[in-house]
Amino acid sequence: MFKVDADSLDAYLKFDPKRRGELEQLDALLRRTAPMLKRHFHSGTPAGEAGMRMKMIGYGKFRYASRSGAMVEWPVIGVALQKNYISVYVAVTKAGVALVPAYSGKLGEKRTGGNNFSFERFDDLHLAQVSKLLAEAQHIFEADPQNPVRYMQGE
Repeated sequence: MFKVDADSLDAYLKFDPKRRGELEQLDALLRRTAPMLKRHFHSGTPAGEAGMRMKMIGYGKFRYASRSGAMVEWPVIGVALQKNYISVYVAVTKAGVALVPAYSGKLGEKRTGGNNFSFERFDDLHLAQVSKLLAEAQHIFEADPQNPVRYMQGE
């Protein structure tokens, strides 16, 4: 499994020098299109605790109760380095359905998951559509801060 060994936002951005520019360009786009979602370093959940261990750059935060009842903090939008891709996770829904699939095939992405899309190069992305997705995610979260909580609980 690919693991980013970083303990701060700066260390995360510097972790893979070949993809630093890609991360910085995406970060600039996110900060421009979803400025109300404050950027932070998400260190992942410690081993033995509920939640995902993955480290990432987070934008906005929410807390939800895991199946065990433990409270878990998670980004509204997260950006993670993967072995071959950079993945963007979006933890909001529209009309009860994950938001990302509505944009599938329109983002310039290499692949799409239930709540995420992945790309290799920032220049491959269709910026108008990516911007629209990010702005819509921010708008949904601002209007309904419990939206991602319900999404994470599978309601």
